[in-house]
Amino acid sequence: MRASWLLGGAALLLPVPAFAASTSVYRTAPSDPRAVTVKGVGDGRADDSAAIQQAIDAASAGGHGGVVFLPSGRYRISRTIFVRSAVRIFGVGPTRPEIALGDNSAGFGSGVAAMVSFTGEDQYRVGKAPVPPPTSVPFDPSIFDATSSTFYSALSNVDFRIGAGNAGAVAVRFRVAQHGYIRHADFHIGSGLAGVYQAGNEFEDLKFFGGRYGIVSEKTSPAWQFTLIDSDFDGQRDAAIREHEVDLTLVNVAFRNAPVGIEIDRGYSDSLWGKDVRFENIAQAGVVVSAENSVFTQIGFDNAVAANTPTFVRFRDSGKTIAGAGARYRVSDFSYGLKLTGLGTIGDYATDIAMAPLGRLPVRPKPAIRALPPVRDWVDVRSLGVKGDDATDDTAALQRAIDTHRVLYLPTGRYRVTDTLKLRPDSVLIALHPSLTHLYLPDETPAYMGVGGAKALLQSAKGGDAIVSGLGLWTGGVNPRATALLWKAGAASMVNDVKIQGGGGTVLTKGSPIGFGDPRARFDGQYPSIWVTDGGGGTFAALWSPNTLASAGFYVSNTKTPGHVYQLSAEHHYRAEIVLDHVENWEFLAPQTEQEVRDGVNAISTEMRHSRNILFANYHGYRVTRSAKPMDAAIKLYASGDIRFRNVHVNAESGFASCDAKGCGTYLRASKYPFENAILDVTRQQQVREREFARLDVPAAPAVAATRSGVPVSAGVEKLADGFYSIAGGAVDAAGKLYFIDREFQRIHGWSKAEGLSIVADAPLDAVNLAVDRSGKLLVLSSAGRDGTVFSIDPAKPDEVSVILPTPSKPRRTAATVLPVNVWANGEFADRIDPTTYQFPTMADFFTQKMGEAKPQDYVSPDGSLALPAFRVWNQGPDDHQGWRWSDTLDAHGFVAAKPGDRVVLTNESENRTDSGVVGDHGRVTDLKVVAERGGESVARDAAGRLYVANGQVFVYASDGALLRRIDVPDRPLQLVVGGSDGRTLFILTHHALYATGI
Repeated sequence: MRASWLLGGAALLLPVPAFAASTSVYRTAPSDPRAVTVKGVGDGRADDSAAIQQAIDAASAGGHGGVVFLPSGRYRISRTIFVRSAVRIFGVGPTRPEIALGDNSAGFGSGVAAMVSFTGEDQYRVGKAPVPPPTSVPFDPSIFDATSSTFYSALSNVDFRIGAGNAGAVAVRFRVAQHGYIRHADFHIGSGLAGVYQAGNEFEDLKFFGGRYGIVSEKTSPAWQFTLIDSDFDGQRDAAIREHEVDLTLVNVAFRNAPVGIEIDRGYSDSLWGKDVRFENIAQAGVVVSAENSVFTQIGFDNAVAANTPTFVRFRDSGKTIAGAGARYRVSDFSYGLKLTGLGTIGDYATDIAMAPLGRLPVRPKPAIRALPPVRDWVDVRSLGVKGDDATDDTAALQRAIDTHRVLYLPTGRYRVTDTLKLRPDSVLIALHPSLTHLYLPDETPAYMGVGGAKALLQSAKGGDAIVSGLGLWTGGVNPRATALLWKAGAASMVNDVKIQGGGGTVLTKGSPIGFGDPRARFDGQYPSIWVTDGGGGTFAALWSPNTLASAGFYVSNTKTPGHVYQLSAEHHYRAEIVLDHVENWEFLAPQTEQEVRDGVNAISTEMRHSRNILFANYHGYRVTRSAKPMDAAIKLYASGDIRFRNVHVNAESGFASCDAKGCGTYLRASKYPFENAILDVTRQQQVREREFARLDVPAAPAVAATRSGVPVSAGVEKLADGFYSIAGGAVDAAGKLYFIDREFQRIHGWSKAEGLSIVADAPLDAVNLAVDRSGKLLVLSSAGRDGTVFSIDPAKPDEVSVILPTPSKPRRTAATVLPVNVWANGEFADRIDPTTYQFPTMADFFTQKMGEAKPQDYVSPDGSLALPAFRVWNQGPDDHQGWRWSDTLDAHGFVAAKPGDRVVLTNESENRTDSGVVGDHGRVTDLKVVAERGGESVARDAAGRLYVANGQVFVYASDGALLRRIDVPDRPLQLVVGGSDGRTLFILTHHALYATGI
């Protein structure tokens, strides 16, 4: 720990004492015959690497993970320990076990080298690790990094210590997805780089001492949020947390004795939200914000306090600072980023801050997450006659156990139940692995069949302070009246680390003969999975609810009891993922939703009815990139108000690392089908078009519903045609006639003032995007075939299809290069840190790199006037029409074209800006320059050089980048094309309608 820091001539500050040493959470080992215990020496001198690895490998041998117990002791290691998918390691014994790295350990003195690395699996069945973690000692090219399908991995009650001379050492590499966590761990980082590198999902009760950093992280493997709760940092040399794009959510976290609390990397954004955060003796800045002009930069705090922290926030790029209010102060409210002044408005950058001096710092809040009772109080249900053998009906035995014992422990197993288990008001139900420990209903359980009200698998008593932790709940394939968890417990209750089985990550056995994919299992055929009602509330942390058979993943109704939801993942339901109905006084921090192509194309993320005093912060509303159906809004409000939205992220971009015949790599992609709007207030008939913003306060609900739409429309905007499924890929010919594609119905349409709407072609050829060559023929990019297909048709003779084969790329001075108008490139999903400088390339660097890459082949139109570079196509699924194809050109809303040497304008979606660049040979674009501070779905340029950018509405910029005006359109604009007989018409393509306005 540093003794003091000098603040620009200010007096030296005395360090705050370090946090107290932690105690063992599991002082004895829970009884579990399936758990594997490490048989190491544990004396701090012997090398226990092999013993720890052997136990982990034994636990993972069945392919579904397992539980490992690490007894008290100090375990010296000399190489990276790999934790396989779904393996959970628990330290057990009177003192916390410690994994130690000796002084000057070989391989840990430079770069980034992990003591413990959580790994993944061959997610796409390609047989080769596409991007093996570079942090292994020794490096192992066969290791699969953890991915978006690495579930359940965890580490608890284990400390780490890094000896001298290990400048590259990190204690844990933790890039995991849902239901992964680190809890109850102290990191004595010493000479090392960081305690945790590549964080994921949820951490609780951690302490970081010393080191260059406590945590260093990029975007998580599934791109979900990362939540850190009840944790402390002390004495880091550079910053307590250094990160970017990790969507960091902090709850009751303290930073002490460091130059910087949280540093966001240069050139990057983040959605950072903190509740009950403390900064003490932070010399340079509590938070360093980068990319301050990015819509993805969203910073917020709810009740932060500080002492000896002269600068609360420093903006790296501009150098602006927000000073603290004296030696001690409270920030009751802080927000920076794109702010919306109301529903239906367009955002602008703003800083909101409420700060006041304090005479003394308040007492630290009590932990947000309640401690479980000590293991000595756990009663093993097997000792009470419960079997958990996947065959015996354990209903009666479990209910007797609940009735007669407050704290129950369920070892690994599957517990068959045929009627509702009813908890006592003070019940505590504990398991250690929600994938391998289930309460479940057999299919077609009589009490849950037929028509009737909801019937719970597990139900709390009304009021009280019950706890359920570490358990999986499965309502079976055919039980229409089932709800997995009916929760009526009070404000002090807790549900933590609970997985609703069904959907992703579910492991079923013979007790459930009707599996999730069985046609008898009806999607949207059960009651909500988690239903909090009748005055229920409490704390809900690290929950995963992806069962498509249920009507919703997390449903709250008829309660004013406060609720606190941390890191909820609700996914893959048919209508809504999260529902609030007559609810008050709830907060959702880091909620994440996702919709898949077959089980969510009609779903919205969140629905609120008659609810008030609600907070949503660090919210993710995601639709998978495979989606091909539009959906109007992520969040819908019905007669609801007094709602605070902070740090909202509505997206459909993603990436994956994989291998194919062309090699291995990481592909980044953005879908054309995210939610069109972030919010639709059904009562007020107003929309929020901004999909990335930091702050919006929705006022109290109106007494009377609106009778007409509140969506603004600019004068001169005319609807030309509607009734489409989803249109894109527009292009105009020399006469200004517009051609475009309605992909779902495989139609190519035309529109001109003289002819109106026409159908040019409807052959089943999977057309995606168009360009028009000099001769007036259409160059058509199709998703048919493994690498896509390009063909040419004459609009006058559309049945004559000429397939164009790719040819080697070469300089083509007379041909215009055809490029995607919108591109996503930010380098995610792989380690990007420079192992020598510990710096990251910026997002702009990745965009520059991608656009500057030469394409080895291109498709040339029959008349030689157009050259479409053959962008690499990535595939998932079979080679036939059922597989999915992605490329920068297939993903684009349309094309732009320019000759080599000319400037082309396109949108950089990953930074949400518009760039121009010089077109070169082989499809390269260089000398990129930002020409408009907004970017989005597309951009068009008129003859006068004015730019038209589609980003919620149409923003019009002068050639020098000055914002001139805004064109408001009834629907979200997606592609913009300048055309018409005089070249003075702006065609505006939305999903379902075609609009135009004069320019």
